[in-house]
Amino acid sequence: MKAKNKTALIIGSQGQDGKLLTQLLTGLNYKVIGVDKNGIDIQDRQAVFTLIKKNKPEEIYYLAAFHFSSQDKQDNAYNDLYQSYQINVLALLNFLEGIRLFSPKTKIFYASSSLIFGNSKTKIQNENTPYNPNSAYGITKMNGALLCKLYREKYNIFASVGILYNHESKYRADNFISMKIIKGAINIKSGKQDKLIVGDLSAKVDWGYAPDYVKAMQLILNNKQADDFIIATGKLHTVLDFIKITFKTLGLNYKKYIKENKKIINERKAVLLGDAKKLKAITGWKASVNFSQMIKKIINNLD
Repeated sequence: MKAKNKTALIIGSQGQDGKLLTQLLTGLNYKVIGVDKNGIDIQDRQAVFTLIKKNKPEEIYYLAAFHFSSQDKQDNAYNDLYQSYQINVLALLNFLEGIRLFSPKTKIFYASSSLIFGNSKTKIQNENTPYNPNSAYGITKMNGALLCKLYREKYNIFASVGILYNHESKYRADNFISMKIIKGAINIKSGKQDKLIVGDLSAKVDWGYAPDYVKAMQLILNNKQADDFIIATGKLHTVLDFIKITFKTLGLNYKKYIKENKKIINERKAVLLGDAKKLKAITGWKASVNFSQMIKKIINNLD
């Protein structure tokens, strides 16, 4: 069913999820206002307040994040934490406060992360699993989720949280392992690359298809009540699984080209597996593709 003249602000509109969400909402007849690094300064409280007062959007999707992959160098722990707090927490606070003061009927979605569970003591996580973050990203995404809960309970703001597990698409940045594998395999096939070096072939990940995850965001904001929701597949696959399907899809024997080097991993992450039963039961959400189909779609959709 198409929305009637709804206005949505997408904060972080040029990232993977922002691009996909823009496409989805435009198709649902929303008026979409994208905000990214080239737009307003979301750390400027007055600029955010003005944006909300001027547009009074029905929905805001807060997708902006300061993030890095497990293979990125993290030379300055203080700087990582500081920038993570600025974007993942304090800029979010500007939007929550702007809604409270100037547009209390606006609904806001906050993109949190499975990394809020860190080294989880449970094999599978749901919305009641204790937070146990052990990284700058996880700590600040936890704080963002708690801010939403505070504004939801204290000020009756419709602030929902999506706890997102890994999700991939053709828009995924090249520094993430999924795209490193896919683009590496494509380069090998075209003769531009001889080998693909990965950090840990046995690493297990709950991987989903990003277009399905942004659909979940829209369903969550159009639910009757604000709440926290896990967005995940509930299935684990190894990096080697990802490689096998990718190389097979491209007609290559992965054994000839893959080299494992554990030294290139700067941050080891615990195995996290999400239980999305609540999301499915309340919104009717379901994944449109399985793991293998997701990889093939990404390969076939790359420009």
